[in-house]
Amino acid sequence: MTDETEQWRVEFDAEVAFRNGGSLSVEGFRLDSPKPDLDNAATGELLVRHLGLLMVGEVRVSNRRMIAEAHKGSRGVETDRAVTSRLVELSHPVEHGMATLPGVPGPELGDYLTREQSRSVYGPDTEFHIGTISMVANTGTYVDSPAHRFDGEPDLARLPLERVADLDGIVVRVAGDGQRAVDKAALLPFDVAGRAVLIHTGWDRHWRTPAYFEGHPYLTADAADWLVEQGAALVGIDSLNIDSTDDPLRPAHTRLLRAGIPIAEHLRGLEQLPPSGFRFHAAPVPVIGLGTFPVRAYGVI
Repeated sequence: MTDETEQWRVEFDAEVAFRNGGSLSVEGFRLDSPKPDLDNAATGELLVRHLGLLMVGEVRVSNRRMIAEAHKGSRGVETDRAVTSRLVELSHPVEHGMATLPGVPGPELGDYLTREQSRSVYGPDTEFHIGTISMVANTGTYVDSPAHRFDGEPDLARLPLERVADLDGIVVRVAGDGQRAVDKAALLPFDVAGRAVLIHTGWDRHWRTPAYFEGHPYLTADAADWLVEQGAALVGIDSLNIDSTDDPLRPAHTRLLRAGIPIAEHLRGLEQLPPSGFRFHAAPVPVIGLGTFPVRAYGVI
């Protein structure tokens, strides 16, 4: 019988391969264990989180053994906070006729009341413009609520404000690694609970070009499951879609929105944000019956 008061550590060898090249090898490495036994997968995850490793592609663990030994404590990764507060724009401007998604019509901007017409309504030297816009809800940078995927689930009007405004934010950087799929290994170093998790792929550099619609980065189902398990508040990406558009099941949308986690797509400028230590805002208009609507997304550093 295991003594529940006993503390355990795990000793192992490991080879860590990184998404952007290079590797890290450890031999006889020891880490505090939360329980008397861990498998290789859990041990690899523990290594990534304790060392704060970024852009991890694969972790191979071998020669694992459990040791009854007092815990030594673990190190976290601290990010210095900026001393000057500033706002960072994270949304694409909405323009007449622009394309957000392939095959989806762009917005149509017009006039309800022109400035010239308004001069006959108001007093001398007084004029106003009242414009019109007709657009698909998925235009520009937008947020998906659960109603976007599931009938009867919260729409924009029932989406809790605390899910889309004044969130503690973190940036997961995978830009430039040459891989489309962003999987769980890239997320493991981060404490995502209650936070806006923004995936920086760098794909926004293709905005308003044909390249934006082809071969875009996306979040895997495994990564989405992990974000749900860890309690992320919101997940965003600077890409065409958080799912691979080659997959008609849309697993990332399905898993995140089923858990009530809003999704922000078509973000931009994530390279301007620090890895952590900022607040994220992306509140849509609370339209009853709609699941998606454009937002003015921004970060406060």
